[in-house]
Amino acid sequence: MGTRGRPALALVLALVLSLPGSGAAAGDSASLRWFIQHAPPHFSYLPGPVPNSPRELAGGESAGFLRLLSEQLPQYHHQFFDASLPRYEAMLKSGETLCSVLHKRTPERLRDRYFTPLFPWQTSHQLHLVLRRDTLPLLADLGRPVSLAAVLARQDLRGLLMRDRSYDATIDRLLLEAGAAAPPRMVAGRAGNLLSMLRAKRMDYTLEFRASLDEYVNNEAGADLVALPLAEVGGPPLSYASCSRNPAGRQRIEAIDEAVRRLAREPQREAWIRRWRHETQDPQDRQRLLRYLDERARSGPQIE
Repeated sequence: MGTRGRPALALVLALVLSLPGSGAAAGDSASLRWFIQHAPPHFSYLPGPVPNSPRELAGGESAGFLRLLSEQLPQYHHQFFDASLPRYEAMLKSGETLCSVLHKRTPERLRDRYFTPLFPWQTSHQLHLVLRRDTLPLLADLGRPVSLAAVLARQDLRGLLMRDRSYDATIDRLLLEAGAAAPPRMVAGRAGNLLSMLRAKRMDYTLEFRASLDEYVNNEAGADLVALPLAEVGGPPLSYASCSRNPAGRQRIEAIDEAVRRLAREPQREAWIRRWRHETQDPQDRQRLLRYLDERARSGPQIE
């Protein structure tokens, strides 16, 4: 080809590369897009902006672990986006490669995403029954902790739950077995929306983490809401990372799994645990975490 044709060819190539989607693979291959949401005790960043980088992940147990995890994955450019749960599900189903540390592992979710375990939750982060203070006398005969099965059997109480949310393996099974007696589900987007509806007396109870309620009470003057521990909640569940079930998602979940095992084997493990959970954790929670990390350090990949 003559020199006169080269500028024209260069112009054509530049136009092609500037088209939407062209050349995206090169940039996307080194990116890891994380779904986050202001949802204590997992993430807490309101009233501030959505974190733009790992170093801006400050409040919340998942946020702290994700900051540690990102340090083990320098081959990726970590991006964070905030969205409602329905929006995230829609993005996932559209074929985007996304990762999350907010979703529990369920059989249904294994159809469209990979999972790998991260760490056991602290006991203080278990689910509670949330209701208005004026409803407490109706539950006086149920004792403490209150049985969700007994609450579901009541005809004088109406609950409401978030659609597409997994609450706890035992609780999910109980709700499934309750059939028509289980509270209806609605698209709420965020936990605070249901708590506002509860205050407005559109239902009598919902299920939520105590930390989420505490923050709502502080920010929304919702002192008329109270949380009761549930008898059916078992031991603290595992937190999981999940990524889209496609080749790019598989690559990322394998890297995440390997990073978790590196953290578990770290000779200075005590140092990063203190950075993450500080000195406030319950002794039983600490022993549970150490046993889990010992097992994770000895094991091979754990990807489903």
